[in-house]
Amino acid sequence: MEAMINMRDGFIRVAAATPKVRVADTVFNGEQVIRLMEEGYEKGAKLMVFPELCLTAYTCGDLFSQQTLLDGALEALRQVIRATAGKDMLVFVGLPWERGGKLYNVAAAVKDGKLLGLVPKTNLPNYQEFYEARHFCPGNEIPVEAAWEGGTVPMGANLLFSCKNAPGLMIGAEVCEDVWVPCPPSIRHCMAGATVMVNCSASDETTGKDAYRRELICGQAARLVCGYVYANAGEGESTQDLVFGGQNLIAENGTCLAQSRRFVNETIYADLDLERLTGERRRMTTFPAGEEIRRADHYQVVEFSFSEPDCSGALLRTVDPAPFVPHDQGQRSRRCEEILSIQAMGLKKRLEHTSCSHAVIGISGGLDSTLALLV
Repeated sequence: MEAMINMRDGFIRVAAATPKVRVADTVFNGEQVIRLMEEGYEKGAKLMVFPELCLTAYTCGDLFSQQTLLDGALEALRQVIRATAGKDMLVFVGLPWERGGKLYNVAAAVKDGKLLGLVPKTNLPNYQEFYEARHFCPGNEIPVEAAWEGGTVPMGANLLFSCKNAPGLMIGAEVCEDVWVPCPPSIRHCMAGATVMVNCSASDETTGKDAYRRELICGQAARLVCGYVYANAGEGESTQDLVFGGQNLIAENGTCLAQSRRFVNETIYADLDLERLTGERRRMTTFPAGEEIRRADHYQVVEFSFSEPDCSGALLRTVDPAPFVPHDQGQRSRRCEEILSIQAMGLKKRLEHTSCSHAVIGISGGLDSTLALLV
């Protein structure tokens, strides 16, 4: 029986990393991923996410049709897998994957020297500056077995990665555009039980897109009551008409816990509160039971374990001593006005409904009666 690890009151440390890449240089890109992965491990990250197609670079264009590039990506993946041996962390990294004579854009889940599974991108943008349908096929939802090193690994969008000895930690994955569509895969993943979503992304920069991207990720984390780790492509990708800013984001239930600077390749860290997420879901009567959905939608759960305690040292998040009182004076004034307006409208409706022409209030000098008088 697996021993339950102490995740320090339900927190797990996660990271989103943007390596510097060279287009089509799989050896260099693999080395950069490994370097950042080792840094993340030293800082206690249990879950680390890298950008979309980062082992080749996203902007390879028609080079994706070259077998040399595809072979190089697989060899870089082997190097990454070997580098995870003995490291107590789960890593998601993007690369092109060939199956059945077709090419797929996948996020590979790797832990402790093993490839656990492949999550293909299901929504391929082929509008404006994007031409992904030229090179890739939409991924399958129901998992199938893909050949790997003399054996097979599961490949499909409906894959969940569950930690056997860390209650509440179940991870789902999607790739870039998947979260921008009307019905993102993350919706069904979280309904099926995922508490943390990861996204390997290559989202380019246009004016104002950074604010929308942040709202999108934070809003998805709020709607799904989950943690969301978003790793975006950055410097080194811009060989054509695209620029990538490397905007990494870590959100929890609508709150942005960490965000990287734009146009600088960075790694960000945060501690997700799994107990808060699972507790909030239990409280919500409209949040479904995941097991039934996993059966109905043919999900496959891949199990893994952590062997070491998590989140040693200082907690990487701020605990606000006054969470319901804004620190900004302007926001605080608006909040107070809103509270009084809500109560005043409630009182107005009650007096109107009862056709009351007079109101009597007793003033004790305490807080409650003072607030009632102000209302």
